[in-house]
Parts: sequence; structure tokens; C-alpha cells
Amino acid sequence: MVLGPPGGGKGTLAEHLAEHLGVPHISTGDILRAEVANASALGRRAHHYMTAGQLVPDELVTEISRRRLTAPDALDGWILDGFPRDLNQAESLAAALGRAGPEAVFALEVPDQEVIVRIAGRLTCPRGHVYNAEKDPPRRPGICDIDGEPLGRREDASPAVIEERMAIYKRETTPVLDYYERERLLHRVDGLGERDEIYERVLARLGSS
Repeated sequence: MVLGPPGGGKGTLAEHLAEHLGVPHISTGDILRAEVANASALGRRAHHYMTAGQLVPDELVTEISRRRLTAPDALDGWILDGFPRDLNQAESLAAALGRAGPEAVFALEVPDQEVIVRIAGRLTCPRGHVYNAEKDPPRRPGICDIDGEPLGRREDASPAVIEERMAIYKRETTPVLDYYERERLLHRVDGLGERDEIYERVLARLGSS
């Protein structure tokens, strides 16, 4: 399981870890979108909240996550990205998964100013490939290297909005980190540096856990 602030690099790290371990990389956003696209009973319920601009209730997200994390391709392990986000979700997920819960939780620690730089400079193509205008720019300005699609910035990437997102993360996720620390599952990892450096730090922790 990988946790971290918005723009902290948890998605990239989770992808690398999943590939290294040969297990699926799972994010709640992807799960929800898949359930909605498949028009499952859970997906229809989630869609109702999403189209109304409301948060999907914890119990629904937890059940959707439980189903995905216990699917046949995840029986040998999984990497969950960005969930749970608050203590209620962490406790609900633990109750739902039982002994199939996480074996390790990695929390990326990134200074606030670095988070602002990363999110404010983030560029994304319609197919989900991500760049950063300052730290990881595309070869051609404004164009995705992989599929040639135009790159855009998120509307909520202003410093004020980013700071609010960070405040919410700290308020809601700090109890989650404390929870996993009490469970002796938490590994705090320096999230600064090149992607490969961060990845190697996590692999070193995996090898010693």
C-alpha cells in the first residue's frame, strides 16, 4: 500500500512496485471508473453520487475496494494507491479484508513547497500520461511523447487550491499513518529526489521488512 500527499508521486511508485512484484496496481479512482463503466450494481450506486458532485460513501468505496483486492489476479498480492484517506476508511478496510490486508504501508514524505511545484507544473494528456513543466517536461512543448495528444493543466492547480488539498490530506491522513504505525506496518520514506532513487529506498525497506 502506498500513501502520500497530493502530487507526492504515490501513483508512479505504486506502478513500479507492482511491476517489480508482479502484482496488480490498484487505485480507487480506477476501480470506481471500472465499476461505473461496467454498470455493475455497485457502479450504478457510485455513479449516482459522482454525477451529483458528491463523495462516494466510505462503505461503498470500501466494498468496491474489497472486491477488487480479493479478485483472482490479486490473490498473490496487490499494491493499493492512495486509499484509505481517513481513519474510518482504514478501519473499514481492515475489517473487510481481515487477514488479507496489507503487509506493508509506505508513506511518502514530501515538503509542502515541493508539492506545490509538482502539482502546479503538472501536465496531463487525455490518456493519462503525466509530465511536469519544470521537472519532467515532454520533448515537444504541450505534446505527449507517447501518443501525440495535447497536454493540459488541471483547473484546480492554483496554489490556493493546492494548499487546501494539502491541509485536508494532513488533517485526514495523519490519523491513518498513526493507525498503521500502531499496527507496525508503516514505513516512512523520503519522497524527494529522482523517481529511481525513491523507488530504491522503498525496495530497501521491502528487503528489510
